[in-house]
Amino acid sequence: MISRLTDFNVRNMSLKNYTYHRRSTWPVRVGCVELGGDNPIRLQSMTSTSTMDSEGSVEQIKRIVDAGGEIVRLTAQGVREAENLADISARLREAGIGTPLVADIHFNPRAAFAAASRVEKVRINPGNFVDPGRVFKKIDYTDEEYAAEIVKIEEGLVPLLDICKQHSTALRIGVNHGSLSDRIMSRYGDTPAGMVESALEFLRVCLKHDFRDVVISIKASNVGVMVETVRRLVAAMDAEDMHFPLHLGVTEAGDAEDGRIKSAVGIGSLLADGIGDTIRVSLSEEPELEIPEAARIARFISGLSAGKPVNPVAVPDGYNEFSPSRRKSVWSDRLPQVVGLDIPAGDMKDAITLLAEDGLTDGVAEILSADSTKVVVLDSKDANAIGHLKAFMMEMVNRGLENPVIIRRGYGDMAEEDMLIAASIELGSLLLAGFADGVWIESERLSRDRLNDMALAILQATRMRISKTEFISCPGCGRTLYDLQSTLRDIKAATSHLKGLKIGVMGCIVNGPGEMADADYGYVGAAAGKISLYKGKECIEKNIPTEDAISHLIALIKANGDWTEPQD
Repeated sequence: MISRLTDFNVRNMSLKNYTYHRRSTWPVRVGCVELGGDNPIRLQSMTSTSTMDSEGSVEQIKRIVDAGGEIVRLTAQGVREAENLADISARLREAGIGTPLVADIHFNPRAAFAAASRVEKVRINPGNFVDPGRVFKKIDYTDEEYAAEIVKIEEGLVPLLDICKQHSTALRIGVNHGSLSDRIMSRYGDTPAGMVESALEFLRVCLKHDFRDVVISIKASNVGVMVETVRRLVAAMDAEDMHFPLHLGVTEAGDAEDGRIKSAVGIGSLLADGIGDTIRVSLSEEPELEIPEAARIARFISGLSAGKPVNPVAVPDGYNEFSPSRRKSVWSDRLPQVVGLDIPAGDMKDAITLLAEDGLTDGVAEILSADSTKVVVLDSKDANAIGHLKAFMMEMVNRGLENPVIIRRGYGDMAEEDMLIAASIELGSLLLAGFADGVWIESERLSRDRLNDMALAILQATRMRISKTEFISCPGCGRTLYDLQSTLRDIKAATSHLKGLKIGVMGCIVNGPGEMADADYGYVGAAAGKISLYKGKECIEKNIPTEDAISHLIALIKANGDWTEPQD
């Protein structure tokens, strides 16, 4: 007999509705652009020029705007750079470009004060705005001492809020996994809970002083960590009746196809849940190339609203909505399979093929219960396929069915660039939810080998299955201390055969050392023309000339026994 939920159980379990709808947020005006509320998802990027190079910055901003960028951020590492934002803004306005500018601040409150009267938004990092720069030092606080540190946050933040109020300047509170303060790390560890509390400490001060022109971002290079942390933040804000809009992004996503896939999986999974008001796809490429990818994500998500309503489904006790475990099935001990690579498509002829929007009927459940080895190929023709697929899978969990499930998605004649984003969002969402034992991508345009590579890259982005080297690299900005794009290409050429290794390539020390904690090895700009190398978060060698740094990186990998010679 199949396991059914009784009426009593359903009444006493929470219900989940996977019908697509946007999370309700307070609108925030950033210059001539309003985000949050009922506004569309806004697209933004960040310059990679020196902020002291007004002409170069203006020309790059024009390219970003021409590509469809609605908000542009520039680094302001010091007061001098913050003051020069006025010149950049004036040149843009003279050219008829009213695009809002955002000053990106790290470590230097004085730079934030200077920028707040010159641009439309200021981004500060709670990890280093009031707290000192992170040195990975464990600090034991009493409750009284910790409370005193919170008072310091208020004392340091309120002067900035006053300037922002005076000039109608918005504020972005931007938490990065790689730059949590030692104070937060000491109490919460390197955890999503610590990232959430880092944001909440600042948000509470903003509300206490009646300042709501705030946007929040909370980013990580690990897609799963980023998605989990944003979900936890939303739940924490709901509990405190906060409805600030959210900026989404996967930091240090990398370049090329892998960077696009990681961004689409992370950003798209949250947007599909209705979470997110403005997005940035961070690529180690020219910033104007980020905008078309962000636009593809936003277009795909806007299409979900055309889907049919999804029937609410009971959520079983113990289900972790923030970081779900993989659903138990008879294939639980296998890596997620790829049809066409691990399993010939012809072998699927004995599987039962179902459409998720048809629901899990009692008759089908009886068939599956009688033979738990029978494979389910689950598809959807609905615009909101993600919602229907998740609801169907949750119902399988509720009924105790442990049949393997392969999620099939067909994209017909869709252009490859759009298909890459669509498949990453749809399959990535299901994989992060723990709802897939395998994936099956179909296309009229692409070869089976190409589709298999795409499937493996999506699995790698979710870290459900590792098949190649992972490169964690920043997009570059005015703080970058070497030619990041060419260096990344050279590092990839030398190390891309090291399957399973994570290598970080960072332009400067702001987020570099922190993100190295998630990488096996790190290559970080230390000064002009100088590189420091890391093993995990430990700096092994400092101030290597850039021309020698890649050979030193290879030597470090070899010294730790992680090197293999490339195969011809």
